[in-house]
Amino acid sequence: MSATSPAAGQSPIAEAGPVSLCAREPQVPADRLVAEMVPPPRFDSVRFDTYIPDPGQPSQSEAVRVLRSFAGGLGGAHASGSGKRRWFSRAKQPAPGGPRGVYLDGGYGVGKTHLLASLWHATPAEPALKAFGTFVELTNLVGALGFQQTVRTLSGHRLLCIDEFELDDPGDTVLVSSLLGKLVEEGVALAATSNTLPGKLGEGRFAAADFLREIQGLSAHFKALRIDGEDYRHRGLPEAPTPYSDEQVTKAAYATGGASLDDFPHLLGHLARVHPSRYGALTDGVAAVCLTDVTPVPDQSTALRLVVLADRLYDREVPVLASGVPFDRLFSEEMLNGGYRKKYFRAISRLTALARDAKGLVRG
Repeated sequence: MSATSPAAGQSPIAEAGPVSLCAREPQVPADRLVAEMVPPPRFDSVRFDTYIPDPGQPSQSEAVRVLRSFAGGLGGAHASGSGKRRWFSRAKQPAPGGPRGVYLDGGYGVGKTHLLASLWHATPAEPALKAFGTFVELTNLVGALGFQQTVRTLSGHRLLCIDEFELDDPGDTVLVSSLLGKLVEEGVALAATSNTLPGKLGEGRFAAADFLREIQGLSAHFKALRIDGEDYRHRGLPEAPTPYSDEQVTKAAYATGGASLDDFPHLLGHLARVHPSRYGALTDGVAAVCLTDVTPVPDQSTALRLVVLADRLYDREVPVLASGVPFDRLFSEEMLNGGYRKKYFRAISRLTALARDAKGLVRG
């Protein structure tokens, strides 16, 4: 099913006027959650050939070479005469030589997600035997399916790619490490990335040590690939565009086919009632998100839910038009200096990019 097709029980967005995300309560079947674990639409067409290494950064070319070789070695995993997915068999597959996982270690904006998606595309297996998702999406999948069902569902895969592996949530890190341990036992190949903070470029080697320490017993299964380079997007916290007025946002919502229109505080309240694994379905068919009265988020739980929504909107390239405070003032200084700061910086960066994309929605 397409990532932008209506979820079960949802109606296509009417052209007569904007809908409210707060009026949507999508029910997403488990098979859709797994089927949608593919690279986001913005990475549909990326390949190793479209990654242009910086001649001054030889580690980039080396990463492409190693990843090509890694992908080529995954063609025989879980092979069977029937060609069907091995859902419940506990039989172990012979482990090929070399690490069964790769970790892309580098600073913010050096193309790690591009390379991770390229690895997914290059792995010689049908899409149903490969999974790609962020660390948060993987924890949400466990929350929706349960630990044992997640293991059974993913154990027949040849490759699991985890983008933006989070090292700042001990509970979730232990959960995912346990899951990866089970999958490694089943012969599933792993690949992961993790970001340093925008202001911490050049400290990627510490990120690699952090990653390998946190996954403890799995360390021997991973080969760390260092990717040096400058942030191709920007350094530090991006400056958000100046917000529009409530009237401008409302007018644009009614003038844009497939737009949604919501009061920001009400939307934050609604997110608390929808499981984060359904946030993608919440935006099905939405061409633009229009928000009035954007205010700083009141607490960390709300902020973390907003981060997930921002990721889903960014994945789908949905422009966001807003009134109220600019997006670089969504999170308090305490939040930006706390344990989840990496997520908040990412959300600001992504919402800011989507706000720039929305400028063309305002006429006059």
